[in-house]
Amino acid sequence: MLLKDFTMDPINIIIGLNIIATFGANISGAKKGLRSALSEAKEKPKTYLQKIPLAVSTVTLVVLILALFQIGTLEYKEEYFTLRLIGLAVYLFFSWVQIWAYKSLGESYSQEIIIFKKHALVKKGPFKFIRHPQYFSQILVDLGGSIAVLSFLLLPLVFIEIPILILRALLEEKILQRHFGEQFTEYKKHSGFFIPFLG
Repeated sequence: MLLKDFTMDPINIIIGLNIIATFGANISGAKKGLRSALSEAKEKPKTYLQKIPLAVSTVTLVVLILALFQIGTLEYKEEYFTLRLIGLAVYLFFSWVQIWAYKSLGESYSQEIIIFKKHALVKKGPFKFIRHPQYFSQILVDLGGSIAVLSFLLLPLVFIEIPILILRALLEEKILQRHFGEQFTEYKKHSGFFIPFLG
């Protein structure tokens, strides 16, 4: 049965509060995304990688929220508590790394794959270490969240999400290489793809 007897689980409460706390930052990101849809761009490819990753991320958030009410979760047994705490720590840490990434992008942020006329190659904040901290963080947020709430519905979505986000990141790299040339090549030498010093 998908719906368990609901009790106020402390880990679920913390995740719920974190969703509320990060909601404002995500709304400001959505507003910037809307601005990018309305502004002129140097390049904006037509591809399924524009919308599908956003749709998957939305679904994972909805599934996580349902899991807070123990819908689609395993039973919360004492032997899983340490594992759930580890999942919670990963979830909390990377949810804020993701917001740090959005904020670091500043005016170059968009929810779409796009190059603005006044686009800047961002190399500060988490981008100093890896080129796609927002995607890497999204994967770890969903993975950590699924472990923290023991969701058997969210975990499979993470494995669907991973190749989609990798493909999107690879497409972004091609476009950035085309527009920033040697500057992007040099940046790649000092940063990792998803993990520092790798790729």
